[in-house]
Amino acid sequence: MDFGIAIPTWADCWKVVQRAEELGFSHAWFYDTQMLSADCFVAMGAAAVHTKKIRLGTGVLVPSNRIAPVTANALASLNQLAPGRVDFGVGTGFTARRAMGFGAIKVKDMETYVHQVYGLLRRETVAFEMEGQTRKIRFLNPELPVFNTTDPIALHFSAFGPRTRALTAKFKAGWIDFVGKVENGVKEVQAMQAAWRDAGHAMSDLYTTAFALGCVLKDGEPADSPRAMAQAGPRAAVMLHRAADEALAGLKPGVAMLSTPEIEGYVEYARGFEPKDAPYLENHRGHLMFVKEQEKKFVTAKMIAETSFTASEAEIKSRIAALRDAGYSQFTIQLIPGHEAAIEDWGRIAKAFM
Repeated sequence: MDFGIAIPTWADCWKVVQRAEELGFSHAWFYDTQMLSADCFVAMGAAAVHTKKIRLGTGVLVPSNRIAPVTANALASLNQLAPGRVDFGVGTGFTARRAMGFGAIKVKDMETYVHQVYGLLRRETVAFEMEGQTRKIRFLNPELPVFNTTDPIALHFSAFGPRTRALTAKFKAGWIDFVGKVENGVKEVQAMQAAWRDAGHAMSDLYTTAFALGCVLKDGEPADSPRAMAQAGPRAAVMLHRAADEALAGLKPGVAMLSTPEIEGYVEYARGFEPKDAPYLENHRGHLMFVKEQEKKFVTAKMIAETSFTASEAEIKSRIAALRDAGYSQFTIQLIPGHEAAIEDWGRIAKAFM
């Protein structure tokens, strides 16, 4: 089983990527959330020149936030620095769009975007629409050694619904899932496998990645300890942010939401966010990076345990083994800024699967 790290990107996170490579991690995924963290391609470029083997991927890029020719150029430029070890992860958008008050883009628009990006990477002339006009575009100087369109760039979809799973199978792409409870992750990978079979593909060609947050607990350490709150609490807080989005901003629910006293209490608290016409500005502050002080009373030990891989080392290994046996190809753990040392805990766990 492959192991990766995910990073809510900071400019010099190449240092933790370099350490991940030393520990044997196969992948590093960089979040493309422009209102929350640093630019992913700046960080990936730095990581490219400080590493030799680890794969570097967008985890994930949202089409509405970068026009297709800019994305194709960025991927090809990175491919010049890290030939053949670039992954293009793409999704319809949650964090990167909701942090600006928008819902997800349409799946068909994502499909068009991916066709455009890969058409350009194949040095084709593609139809590109901007400002209400459609123009033919292509790389004009592909023969110059300014970027690399020769080495393959792997495609991965962040796909949580049936339409995006079908699209993943249509493109014969990799598949990215965010997993909290193992039983839910197993059901989701089985649904992806069914879509893959329906498309007529060999199951051996399906590459699946489980993203997670978590904390390797010490003996007797509770799931809401300060360390666990910092490393895994941001995943639990996502449930609060999603519920507030859907209650206050009228955004269409992305998944079936739980209704708990903590979630209901947070939604009531969020009704006081300012400015009233943009509550998402406060709601998403710190999203997947830290738990705001005012949020901590809503993030319980039970919520952390149920939404993340927060448990003893032995229990975490058991859960990852269950995901592997269900068909996941890679387990990726997100690291929290300021808690980069946690990679040593996860490096021990990864070693058991290598």
